Amino acid sequence: MLELHPSQIQMGREAVDKQQALALLAENLVADGLVAAGYLDGMQARERQGSTYLGQGIAIPHGTPETRDQVFETGMRLIQFPEGVDWGEGQRVYLAIAIAARSDEHLHLLQLLTRALGEGDLSQALREAVDAEAILALLQGAAPELALDAQLVNLSVQADDLDELTWQGARLLKKAGCAGAGYAANLVQAEPLPLGNGLWWLSSEQGVERPGLAFVTPAQPLQRGDQPVAGLFCLACLGEGHRQVLERLCDLLIAGQGDMLTQATTSRSVLEALGAELPADWPSLRITLANAHGLHARPAKTLSEIAQGFDGEVRVRLADGAETTVSAKSLSKLLALGARRGQVLEFSADPAIAEQALPAIEAAVRAGLGEDVEPLPEQVENAAEPVAESPTKETVVAPVAGSRVHAVAASPGIASGPAFVRRMPKLDYPELGEGVAAERQRLNEALQHIDGEIQRLVERSEEASIREIFVTHQAMLRDPALREDVDARLANGASAQAAWIGEIEAAAAQQESLHDALLAERAADLRDVGRRVLAHLCGVEAPQEPVEPYILVMGEVGPSDVASLDRQRVAGIVTARGGATAHSAIIARALGIPCVVGAGESLLLLEQSTALLLDGDRGQLWVQPDQATLDQAERERQASEQRRERAHGERLQPAHTRDGHAVEVAVNIGASGEAAGAVELGAEAVGLLRTELVFMNHGQAPDVATQEAEYRRVFDALQGRPLVVRTLDVGGDKPLPYWPMPEEENPFLGVRGIRLILQRPDIMETQLRALLQAAEGRPLRIMFPMVGQVEEWRTAREMVDKLRQEIPLSDLQLGIMIEVPSAALLAPVLAREVDFFSIGTNDLTQYTLAIDRGHPTLSAQADGLHPSVLRLIGMTVEAAHAEGKWVGVCGELAADMLAVPLLVGLGVDELSVAARSIPLVKARVRELDLQHCQAQARQALLLPSATAVRALVEEAK
Repeated sequence: MLELHPSQIQMGREAVDKQQALALLAENLVADGLVAAGYLDGMQARERQGSTYLGQGIAIPHGTPETRDQVFETGMRLIQFPEGVDWGEGQRVYLAIAIAARSDEHLHLLQLLTRALGEGDLSQALREAVDAEAILALLQGAAPELALDAQLVNLSVQADDLDELTWQGARLLKKAGCAGAGYAANLVQAEPLPLGNGLWWLSSEQGVERPGLAFVTPAQPLQRGDQPVAGLFCLACLGEGHRQVLERLCDLLIAGQGDMLTQATTSRSVLEALGAELPADWPSLRITLANAHGLHARPAKTLSEIAQGFDGEVRVRLADGAETTVSAKSLSKLLALGARRGQVLEFSADPAIAEQALPAIEAAVRAGLGEDVEPLPEQVENAAEPVAESPTKETVVAPVAGSRVHAVAASPGIASGPAFVRRMPKLDYPELGEGVAAERQRLNEALQHIDGEIQRLVERSEEASIREIFVTHQAMLRDPALREDVDARLANGASAQAAWIGEIEAAAAQQESLHDALLAERAADLRDVGRRVLAHLCGVEAPQEPVEPYILVMGEVGPSDVASLDRQRVAGIVTARGGATAHSAIIARALGIPCVVGAGESLLLLEQSTALLLDGDRGQLWVQPDQATLDQAERERQASEQRRERAHGERLQPAHTRDGHAVEVAVNIGASGEAAGAVELGAEAVGLLRTELVFMNHGQAPDVATQEAEYRRVFDALQGRPLVVRTLDVGGDKPLPYWPMPEEENPFLGVRGIRLILQRPDIMETQLRALLQAAEGRPLRIMFPMVGQVEEWRTAREMVDKLRQEIPLSDLQLGIMIEVPSAALLAPVLAREVDFFSIGTNDLTQYTLAIDRGHPTLSAQADGLHPSVLRLIGMTVEAAHAEGKWVGVCGELAADMLAVPLLVGLGVDELSVAARSIPLVKARVRELDLQHCQAQARQALLLPSATAVRALVEEAK
């Protein structure tokens, strides 16, 4: 059996990059006769397929299956890099372990290595280790897992006082092999810690054989002093294995759920509450692993991320192995299983999530967990049938009463009420028309009618963001290219309905098919416009909403659906599809309607008036919830409302952390009329003035006087506060009717933002002149959008410099938007020339992760708290502060309450948010401690996913 030895470890080496590190590792393998020289090519090829970063500063580079013939002898060689090596995606490696394996022997090596990753973070210790023995101790010395199972729970035991209850707990630990001689005596002498709810905690490190936690409750109520004793935890303490259970216990107590333990009648309910080892009767299924190289790093990572998507425990074990299960959410524990192709994995899940989690896991494993897999022999597959009734379904069915559905949080707030399921009405129409002229006339009338309806929505919308969306809808209706294609269908004999909707569907489908090109919400917007016109052509009226407050359920809610809702009657919105940055979600947030999206097609099968409860903060939906769930939600809603009211009362106070660190909280606006209201809500500046609406509201480019009047109104409302203006940002999904733009296959990676405006310097100069003249000595900050190259910034700056000679301004700063990764990577260069940066996290996230932020199925992954995005933000702040420049964030991440501590910890100086979010963001900043935020941000940068980052911040709340 392969084992680690100090002679296999080199200490204190340096490498400028991953390629040099790989070369050093391959050199060691070759020198020791383990591989041929060509094995380096296989290691490099493996890195191109996917990073071999394991976690906690460790990488495990190895060759591909094609280079196994280069391996003479199975083994491994280790190199410590104290200064670290950039392994890509923001991951830094301090210990690289090169593996040479002729078959699946490397899975055993992974089992040896990943034992070390179960507790704590090894990266700092690996970096600071001074000899090979220290490295070896770190890799092999991980503490065993905490024992907590049914044999360690004893309920309603006979005891006269706390000491006797303590002896009962110690007896359980001794029987389980966790405690030896001296443990019980030391435990009785320890000072018990009251936890509240009648729960107590005792701990001892003396006489401990392995870590374990026992829980005992008395048959009759006991007292210690003037406090009740309803339950006792006895800990055999060894290492940090108990930390996760302790955190879970604290969460229960904070949530007021201590009675789940004190009133428990079975050991199973105690273990469920603590998230411990699951009893055998939990729903489970078995499935055979078909991946050619077993459960190695890439498929294991995919599996862990799927499991992390469910708010409950998912466990897994080898069916022909030990009885002990491991968390399917832990990458290191999955790797430590060493599962090979053909072995059977047994998954079990918390009953609360099993109906959703087990089918999702089964489907993913059968599909190969991101890898192409060869079918298993039939007899092997037959052996993998579920041992219990599997909730897998071939057809979609409505969620059952009491179930919880996981979705994407789109608009905050808690709402409950009967479901109003709006299913798309069947629109019958003839395929062939009654003549081109007649059909064209019918279509023109319908287009004019819908244009008028949208215009009324624009006029009645108080929020500029909503008006901007509907102005875009009008531009779609008037798109000459779309009309030409529809006319071509009419000329071929199609009816107005068939020609119109046929072209709408073709255009929307084309947009959705482009990789990382168009935002998917534009396809949704296009269908929204198309559906309105088609319904009018077919003479179909929209269904009437109920009189009482309700939860709207739809497949995909169009912006016009949301904007036309009666806000007094709609309590919340649930969609089967869509993303959190779709225009409908943006409007829901602007209107203050709680909303979750992407909840799945099964929601559309709900009976009308089914009771629903949605949480727009966490992205969860309960179907026919019980009274306890409703009561808890109501308590949370009231607490949230009280917090909102308290924040509103303190909205004019500055946003200073508890230790005195100031963060400016500004507002994002789209029109001059919004500035005064934002100041009243506590805005300390305008951090983003979108100027597109000034241009969209005119049939031709607005002149200097028109723009100057608009900007002057904002300056007047700010009363001396700074104004940050984004210059005209059009292109992509924001066309201008008077500015013809050539059709591009991929406009969001084409001519947009500063690239487009620099093609029309006359329009740019007019806008800059209007801004400088409107300022009149008041603080003005001008920033340019979508800058990706230094030359673009310099060209724009030169235009301003020329105008400043003509229109001098004392308080003027020039900056850029950080929206593309190249700008963040160039931040050290740009910081020497700009006055500030403003980070647009919406675009930065989608460009960094290559996911359309409105994609109907991928948008949930386009999360600005992904460590790669946070690293780009951190790099930008570090570069700016090194040159004495400030950094703001004006994307939606700035108003995410889980993101605020991390942004503060990364050093962001300004948070610019929607007006309604200002009081809450300022209140959140005042709750924080800067040093804690900085430590939390450093920890977040080491995590593998946005899900893990959110969990980190959630736990620290």
